[in-house]
Amino acid sequence: MSVEEIEDLIGEYGNILYKFCIKLTQNKEDAEDLYQQTFLKATELRHKINKNSSPKSFLVSISIKLWKNNIRKNNRRNFIAPTINIDEHEHLEIKDTSFDIELNLLHTEEKNYVNRAIKNLKDKYKIVIIMYYTADMSIDEISKSLIIPKGTVKSRLHKARNLIKDELEAIGYERKRC
Repeated sequence: MSVEEIEDLIGEYGNILYKFCIKLTQNKEDAEDLYQQTFLKATELRHKINKNSSPKSFLVSISIKLWKNNIRKNNRRNFIAPTINIDEHEHLEIKDTSFDIELNLLHTEEKNYVNRAIKNLKDKYKIVIIMYYTADMSIDEISKSLIIPKGTVKSRLHKARNLIKDELEAIGYERKRC
């Protein structure tokens, strides 16, 4: 695969991969770094990419491996020389005043509950659920990307959904039926 074809992959799968990186890292700056590292690594490994057999899965698997490596590296660094974390406060930005502010706040609160629940999942569940819902990958693509059976992907998705549901119910969240 040529560098031009890698550029085509960026155009085709860039948005999906960026959203995936944001969900995985839960941090915009880290997501941007992971996104860039993924395409740099893809450029290095371009001879292994087969355009006919789901390059999106290949790109997602690269980003997962890089993310895991970054976590291990950061854990090692923090063990040697711990850092002080400064809590960042989330700021609510109201971009369009035509929306009902209360509904906007409730929607933001809902998303925060779900994101916290996903963040609390073990990596094996978190990765599968993010791949399925954020990267819009099929069970077959996830299976190929993670090199695990389809049944394992299905069971991890089911378990992740139940864990998220249980956590949301534990904090008193109940979805309203319309």
